Amino acid sequence: MSLREMPELELALLRRGLHGLSATCERCGRCHRSLLVGERVFEYASGKALCELCAGRERTSPADSHMVHGPEFGHTMRIVDRRTVPHAA
Repeated sequence: MSLREMPELELALLRRGLHGLSATCERCGRCHRSLLVGERVFEYASGKALCELCAGRERTSPADSHMVHGPEFGHTMRIVDRRTVPHAA
């Protein structure tokens, strides 16, 4: 389906969803690439956050780093089995 065939409301919803996604994802301070889940981000004292590719070109060492997490991070549950094991008599 081309953009000309797409109804106005459908197109507006698509644009809104894409804008919302791009606003929440992390971007590299140098190349402005959207960072991938699982990729390491390097943070510098100047406040810059660079991707792994651009951090290799930086002359100073990063102050910190962190991993990019997906949208489900922190919202998942881990089921822990706390039942006792019955002893054989």
